Amino acid sequence: MQGTAVEAVRECLETKAPLAGTCGFAGELDGGVVRDVLGRYPAFTEPETPSAWSPDPTDLSEPEPVPAGCIRTADGDRQVWSLPDPEPVADTDRAVSAVADAIDAAIDSVDGAPAVAFSGGIDSSLLAAGLDGPLYVGGFEGSHDITAARSAADLLDRRVRVVEFTHADLERATPTVVEATGRSNPMDVQLALSLYLIAEAVAEDGHDRLALGQGADELFGGYAKVAKAPADPRVDADTVRGARREVVGSLPSQLERDVLAVRAAGIEPVTPLLCDGVVSAALRLPAELLVAGDTRKVALRRAAETVPDGGVPADIRDREKKALQYGSLLAREFDRLARQAGFKRRMDNHLGKYIEDRCQDA
Repeated sequence: MQGTAVEAVRECLETKAPLAGTCGFAGELDGGVVRDVLGRYPAFTEPETPSAWSPDPTDLSEPEPVPAGCIRTADGDRQVWSLPDPEPVADTDRAVSAVADAIDAAIDSVDGAPAVAFSGGIDSSLLAAGLDGPLYVGGFEGSHDITAARSAADLLDRRVRVVEFTHADLERATPTVVEATGRSNPMDVQLALSLYLIAEAVAEDGHDRLALGQGADELFGGYAKVAKAPADPRVDADTVRGARREVVGSLPSQLERDVLAVRAAGIEPVTPLLCDGVVSAALRLPAELLVAGDTRKVALRRAAETVPDGGVPADIRDREKKALQYGSLLAREFDRLARQAGFKRRMDNHLGKYIEDRCQDA
């Protein structure tokens, strides 16, 4: 069983509790294959043969992902867990305190000192402040993420290893992440490439785990489309909390990609900000603790004043985040490579065609 002990998952199945205190799970249980409510670990089976399952789709001839919150048996998929939709906590101080306590507990529960993927923003700085493992940032030299990580590491009195990406890295790793994740659309490939190249450096340095800040944007209102709800056409919800719930629903697909990309480098991901306690506290936040004016992730920033271990410096707490593929300049350089290979922007889906060409040549 990935993520936790079989006995704990069996208890979750018996109680139907979606957030029972784990940090996710997936695997075989009593003749079926289960995957937790947020899909924090991947699980795949062959069509109509759930006994033939694997956490790695490349092990199977026709891998079909098990839906989040379900158990798959010979009778098909059965929804066991659904994400709660609790009423918001009226007392904002109490709501922030609950978030702080949950994050503190989640970070404390991490065994040992895994490496930390560190972009210098609030999410990764929370992990860096509470975990003793080495910090890694990836990107092209001169990128926002490298600059931000260096300055944040100084503020935290830490050192950060820079994994400088090259065009050769992107060319050789593209077929690897496409095969590992089973995805070839440009957005997924670019995100997977960033994580894979950082994880590859972590493995080369002799580490076997990498702590990631995944889930913070979705849970705490980090996206512009959530802040702009209901005016933003990218979400259907008509409230900020509704839009937040909508993007949380995208986590199973995203996490499947991210886990598979990191594992392709021989590294196991660790995601403390997706532990059940953090998720539960985040789901109870009122809209004003998600977004207030131009500030997103309000509760997370307030919680970071005190946790972990004395809090995160204000200069880091107030920073805005760039998406990984843009903050690292990977998206820009990936587009440059595609154009240099003859796949011009005027072509329909020029990046997708470039990816297909790279995989054919591998």
